[in-house]
Amino acid sequence: MPASVFAPWNDPSEKPLIRFRNVTKRFGDFTAIDDLSLDIFEREFFALLGPSGCGKTTMMRMLAGFESPSDGSIELAGQDIVSVPPNKRAVNMMFQSYALFPHLTIWDNIAFGLRRDKRPKLDIADRVEEMLKLTRLEKFARRKPHQISGGQRQRVALARSLAKAPKLLLLDEPLGALDKKLRQDTQFELMDIQEKTGTTFVIVTHDQEEAMTVASRVAVMDEGRLIQVATPDAIYEAPNSVYVADFIGDVNIIAGIASSTGPGRYKIAWREDQAPFVAMSDKPFSEGAECYLAIRPEKVQISAQKPDEAANTVQGTVLDIAYLGNISTYIVELANGTQIKAQIANTRRISNRSFTWEDTVWLSWSDTAGILLDG
Repeated sequence: MPASVFAPWNDPSEKPLIRFRNVTKRFGDFTAIDDLSLDIFEREFFALLGPSGCGKTTMMRMLAGFESPSDGSIELAGQDIVSVPPNKRAVNMMFQSYALFPHLTIWDNIAFGLRRDKRPKLDIADRVEEMLKLTRLEKFARRKPHQISGGQRQRVALARSLAKAPKLLLLDEPLGALDKKLRQDTQFELMDIQEKTGTTFVIVTHDQEEAMTVASRVAVMDEGRLIQVATPDAIYEAPNSVYVADFIGDVNIIAGIASSTGPGRYKIAWREDQAPFVAMSDKPFSEGAECYLAIRPEKVQISAQKPDEAANTVQGTVLDIAYLGNISTYIVELANGTQIKAQIANTRRISNRSFTWEDTVWLSWSDTAGILLDG
C-alpha cells in the first residue's frame, strides 16, 4: 500500500492551524500587506518566498506578535491571536543571527527557555537531552557557541526553539549565513527534524531553491500580495503568471498573439519572419489575445540537424555556454536577435561536448513543453 500523500489543503474537512483573514498592514502611507487571506495547516513546512520588500517578513512578525495588523484577523488553532502578546503565543521564532548566548554552553542555551518557564529540573534535563539527540549535538553539549561551526550553531538555535514544543516555529532566513554546500545539507536536516517533531514550520526566504527543496507548499509574494500558493512542483510546472514563472528557476518567456487551432491547442505568432509556435493549454485564450509562452530550458532540445517530429523548431547560433558540472546551459541567438536557453545534462566529459561557441544548432520542444500565460 502506498503511503497517503500529505495534502491537508485539499481536504475540506481539515481545519487550518493558521488563518490569515483579509489582513492588511500599513506603515504610515505604505501598505506592506494588502488584504491578504491564507490558510496554513498543521505539520506543514510552509515557505513565504519573494524579493526583498514583498511583505514576507511582515507576515512572519505578525504571526510572532511583534507587529499587529491594521485590518483583518489572524487565528492560531482557532483562536484570534492579534491581541495575544508574543510570550503568550504557542509560537517560537528562530532568527538569521541565531541570537545564542555566548557565555552559556550549548546545553544551557537550549535549556534557557525551559528554565524561564520554571519547569522541574529533571524535565528540563530530559528535554535538553532529547533536543541534543534530535539535532545530533550530544558531544558538543559542554562547548560554548564560539567553539562550534556555523552549521552547528544553527542547529543549537533550532534545538532551543523546539525545546518548548511550540505549535508553530517561524524561521526567518535561517540558513542565510551558511555557505552553499552547508546550506544544502542543512535544508535536508531541517526537513528531517520537522518531520520527526511534527511541528508546523513557516520559513521566510528569498532563495527559490531553498523554498522548493524544503516546503510542502510555497507562497510566492509580491508587493504585499500572494501571487500563487501551491506545492513546489505546481509552482514550477504550472505557474499562474509570468511573474511566478520568471521568479522561480530559469525560464524562456516569448510574447506573442494566440489563435486557436483546435480544442486546447493554439498557435502563437511571435515574429513575422518566424513560423508560429504551437502550444497546448487548458486555459482558454480568445482569438488574437496577447499571451506569453514560458518554456523551461531543460525542456528545450538542442541538435545539429533539424528534428523531423518536433512541434516547435528554431535555428540559431550558440552565443554562450554556462558549464555547471552536472548540467550545461546553452544560450542560442536566433537570426532576429531573440535568445533562447537550452539545458542538457552532462553525461559525457566536457572535452567531448557536442556543441561549442558559434556553432549553428537547432532548438526544439513539444507542444506540451511550454505553458501559455496571459500576463
